[in-house]
Amino acid sequence: MLHATEHTRTYPCSACGGQLMFDIASQKLRCPSCGNYTEIDAPRQPVQARDLGSAMAELRAEQATATGPQVTGDHEIKCQSCGGTTSFVGSLTATKCPYCATPIQRDDVYNAPARLPVDGVVPFRVDEKSAKQLVEKWVSGRWFAPTNFKKYKRVGSFTSVYHAYFAYDADTYTWYQGERGIEYTETYRDDNGDLQTITRVQWYPVQGEVANQFADVPVLANDAANRDRIKALEPWPIVEATAYSPEYVAGHLARTYDHDAEESLPEARAEMEREIEHTVMRDIGGDQQRIHQLNSSWNSLAYKHVLLPIWLLTVIYLNQPFNVYINGLTGQVSGQRPWSKIKLAVAITLAVIVAIVLVVLFMKLHGHGAAHGTTGVHHVSHRRR
Repeated sequence: MLHATEHTRTYPCSACGGQLMFDIASQKLRCPSCGNYTEIDAPRQPVQARDLGSAMAELRAEQATATGPQVTGDHEIKCQSCGGTTSFVGSLTATKCPYCATPIQRDDVYNAPARLPVDGVVPFRVDEKSAKQLVEKWVSGRWFAPTNFKKYKRVGSFTSVYHAYFAYDADTYTWYQGERGIEYTETYRDDNGDLQTITRVQWYPVQGEVANQFADVPVLANDAANRDRIKALEPWPIVEATAYSPEYVAGHLARTYDHDAEESLPEARAEMEREIEHTVMRDIGGDQQRIHQLNSSWNSLAYKHVLLPIWLLTVIYLNQPFNVYINGLTGQVSGQRPWSKIKLAVAITLAVIVAIVLVVLFMKLHGHGAAHGTTGVHHVSHRRR
């Protein structure tokens, strides 16, 4: 149901009037009140990439004449189910009413001409029960985490969030100049007359051309406290993305981008350039490689704006937040945890004790062997007489 006055969208159940949510297990809309299932009308279609240059030119032209919706600070709207006030913080575009749990989405963001539209979404496949089992296993395996941190069920929040990503495609053609190193060994005698070998490298100048094709290089377009942890959730099966429909987001949190496709490009480009260097190194061949010059032509550059699913566990421990992320498609877990000073001290103490015991045993065995060795020497000397 669209609410023009608030620029929002809700999903009332046709059977009981409750609120439908996207059910991960069935991949349908489901009413938690009466259990009624509703098919998602939007057809599943593959996502088409957009040319980056032309798309950004159109966006900048729109931004010069139109004002985009507010995606910073707090944006408050009235819930059309209970009348309570719901706050959308920053780039949040889908949430639940804090009073009646009605799933609410901001239509003004995704439909705004001064914003890049969402091209696709990969719906959650890992449901809440499975995600909690995965994070339980991960938390239990943190041996040196404080015991209270492991009791996260009492002090943590667990939410499903669609994050905004830009996935880039590119075709590149690179000319390079460098050197190929071939290793060989030389044998010589040292000052004591012993034979020694040394490895040397013979360098040969080379030049050549390589081509690279990149598909769906992902870049998180949201500001995040720990991008490295979220990066560790890769790879993402972006090829499975379907054309965006808001039904997939119903009942889950979602964020629009904080940085557009042009602003997010440098991160993707840096990753592509690293891969180009690896391609050149393989093309040079030999045992070692040196690259002196690279000249790359970017023949095409395109992107897709997609929403990717992440389960987020946030635990407050000693007034400091710790986040654990779960890939909502593959189940990959990445997170941060505090360290228990007591457990670390006990571990270090035990390690020191074990080291001391090993040293004592070694000294005893070494001393015993030395005694036997001395007796043997006297015996050999006696026989020579």
